[in-house]
Amino acid sequence: MKYNSQFRTCPKTGNVKRRDFIKGSMLTAGALAFNTFPHHLFASETKKYATDRIILGDTGIKMSRLAMGTGTHGVNRQSNQTRKLGVKGLGELLHAAYDEGINFWDSADQYGTHPHLKEALKYVPREKVVILTKTHATTEQEMRNDLDRFRNELGTDYLDIVLLHFMTDPNWPTIKNGAMEVLAQAREDGIIKAHGVSCHTLGALKAAADSDWVQVDLARINPYASRMDGSVDEVVPVLKKMKAQGKGIIGMKVFGAGQLVDKKDECLQYALGQDFIDCFTIGQEGFDQTSDLMKRIPEASVRG
Repeated sequence: MKYNSQFRTCPKTGNVKRRDFIKGSMLTAGALAFNTFPHHLFASETKKYATDRIILGDTGIKMSRLAMGTGTHGVNRQSNQTRKLGVKGLGELLHAAYDEGINFWDSADQYGTHPHLKEALKYVPREKVVILTKTHATTEQEMRNDLDRFRNELGTDYLDIVLLHFMTDPNWPTIKNGAMEVLAQAREDGIIKAHGVSCHTLGALKAAADSDWVQVDLARINPYASRMDGSVDEVVPVLKKMKAQGKGIIGMKVFGAGQLVDKKDECLQYALGQDFIDCFTIGQEGFDQTSDLMKRIPEASVRG
């Protein structure tokens, strides 16, 4: 493995310094050249936990480091969670996770999980959880309708984070201008706390970095570029640019949409080791998975 000349080596050991390696966007295009994952390069000095409270960019929103993802294979207002657990079962899962300290719920109209979050809110104080949802609205009227419908489906007067869902066209800020204006006004009116996008192409991601309107970006990130918007080399600088602008960065596809489940610890440590990632969402279909993640995250964060 050849290291880029920008990475400085330790004069005593000859090893690349962890901080310089990460600053140089380590584990980029040549990530898979390693025979084993370089855990020591991403090891934190202290343990990080799924329940740590982080502040999302400059939004002021405080939430758990791990989100309860509810949209595994989510399409046509269904997901693995809705199909396997139903309204009551998923509501109980969200409630159980809340009791353990996870207060960030990731939803979307596309997943059909609003009624399931409403079920959980029967047992959890609304102001104690952060609800993120996503919309496919394009026009002003579509966005107004979605805001009214979403709040009714969730049984809440306000939404914490609303994202334009699944942006692929680099020109999305022009195409979605009507919906964007409504969301901006909704934030001024206290109907939502923050707005942003989830991106699914490199062009869309770059457009998000260039948009002053974006406060939150939901970004696909893992060390193996599985189901990402581009190579790690391409994506990481864009996310760092967003972070420097004060945008909140939420990681998704941490396990590559299931393609990297045999590398969970490596993927978790990579996400935890990136200063530009505020928090991340992972789809969970049962409390056994939630419990497993809660155990893995602190151990992965300091693995050397």
